[in-house]
Amino acid sequence: MSDMREPNPTTSPDETEPGLQTRKPTRRGGGDPASRGRTTIADGVVEKIAGLAARDVMGVHAMGGGLSRTLGAVRDRVPGGSTKSVTRGVKAEVGEKQTALDLEIVVVYGVAISDVARAVRENVIAAVERMTGLEVVEVNIAVSDVKLPEEEEDEEPEPRIQ
Repeated sequence: MSDMREPNPTTSPDETEPGLQTRKPTRRGGGDPASRGRTTIADGVVEKIAGLAARDVMGVHAMGGGLSRTLGAVRDRVPGGSTKSVTRGVKAEVGEKQTALDLEIVVVYGVAISDVARAVRENVIAAVERMTGLEVVEVNIAVSDVKLPEEEEDEEPEPRIQ
């Protein structure tokens, strides 16, 4: 005879006979850890990523329309004002799995606008999808101005005194 004990039919499964211990398997969570919870990405995060990616493309002089660039330049010069806004000229609509972007750019005179727009679109889509995991469904690009060679730079004004 073996020393095996059969459970007593009068005891519940949670009760054990003296000397026998049953252990319920410990189950912590369920499924893939990546599916436990939700991640949300703010519109501003996608706008910053897209703005930086668009500025990296050769032929893009600036982002935003004339008025937003002028107001931004004034704001940048004010002591204690905000730093240069990377989201200027970028608008994002972010859903749970997809995003759509509208960009307003200023191109350098002499470049092929269609080539610059294609390069901006490719760079923005790659950066946003890689960093956020969102699917970029569209990138609309509006070219609002052309930077001519003889135009003065808006970056640094000439000092009035020396």
